[in-house]
Amino acid sequence: MPDIAKEQLPLKPILEVNGLRKYFASKQPGSWRTKTLKAVDNVSFHLYEGETYGLVGESGCGKSTLGRTLLRLTEPTEGTALYNGKDLFSLPGKELQASRKQLQMVFQDPFASLHPRKSIGAALTEPLIIHRIGTPAERYSRVLEILRVVGLQPSHYDRLPHELSGGQRQRVVLARALILEPKLVICDEPVSALDVIIQAQILNLMKQLQQDFKLTYLFIAHDLGVVRHISDRIGVMYLGKLVEEAPTDQLFASPKHPYTRALLSAVPKSDPAGKRDRILLEGDVPSPLDPPTGCTFHPRCPLATERCRKEIPVKREVADRHFAACHLA
Repeated sequence: MPDIAKEQLPLKPILEVNGLRKYFASKQPGSWRTKTLKAVDNVSFHLYEGETYGLVGESGCGKSTLGRTLLRLTEPTEGTALYNGKDLFSLPGKELQASRKQLQMVFQDPFASLHPRKSIGAALTEPLIIHRIGTPAERYSRVLEILRVVGLQPSHYDRLPHELSGGQRQRVVLARALILEPKLVICDEPVSALDVIIQAQILNLMKQLQQDFKLTYLFIAHDLGVVRHISDRIGVMYLGKLVEEAPTDQLFASPKHPYTRALLSAVPKSDPAGKRDRILLEGDVPSPLDPPTGCTFHPRCPLATERCRKEIPVKREVADRHFAACHLA
């Protein structure tokens, strides 16, 4: 997907994340001692209004924790997240609740994120009640309208989540995120639980909704094919750190970090007869409870040097709008 032209980007990002850290204390089995799990470790990036920023990486790299921390569903350990100049992490209770109208989330499992005993209409009406928006009649009309927007029928209003298909439930979750007319939506692997055909339908719906509602997406996923289809820029995470960031086409054409090259080499080719240079990484992902010294990727990196084992690489610009945290980039 072509990225937003540089000259078209606003001068100031809608969201600026600086030095975000989220650590957990983990008690060791059979011991009173605890270790620190660095789920998100010194991550910085920004989002421009109207773009889609894809965040990719292996399971357990901290992508979902980052998304939940930005909305303060879990509190950050350190760092700032400036939304239109206001730090989300320092907002008091009432201001934080007010900001929820502008910031919404679509969760990975549409069935688990819906109350099994609440009808679809009740689930969509609840945000309007919490924020005291409209009269009962106006709320009812608004729910029917948002159901239409996401491709559902008025008859779905009284149904329960188990009476819907997976694709229909994900449309409900999208409707719930959009009913407050937010500006920024964090999508945590929103299509990973769906089959391929339904995935394509939901992705196309999300792109259309982005145009209609002027939305900005932070799109978290592990499937690079999906991320390429919807994202303007992509950030690659490994073991809690952001190791590479670039416009989508640029990242796929010229990856700078060895980990990104390995991820891209695993993407299936459209031509089965085409040549495929698969990069196989040795070893397992290190434990975030005991990360390696220096570059955390060095135990699996075929290009690692002594410097990589000792010195933590700093994310720097290695090409136009292309950043990498690698000594050899």
